Amino acid sequence: MSLENAPEEVKLAVDLIMLLEQHEIPPETVLRALEIVQRDFEKKQKNAEAASQERNPPSDAG
Repeated sequence: MSLENAPEEVKLAVDLIMLLEQHEIPPETVLRALEIVQRDFEKKQKNAEAASQERNPPSDAG
C-alpha cells in the first residue's frame, strides 16, 4: 500500500515512527514524550477553539 493516498495523520505517524526508530529512542521514552506532545496539542486545540468562539459567538436564534 502506498502512502501517497494515505490520510495526512497516517503519513505523519509513519514519518515520526521512522525518525524515532532511526535515533534508537527507547519505547518508554517515546511513550512519555508522546504523552507530553498530546497534552500540548490538546491545549493548543482547546485555545484555538476558544479563540474561534470569541471571534464568532453563537447567535441567539430563539
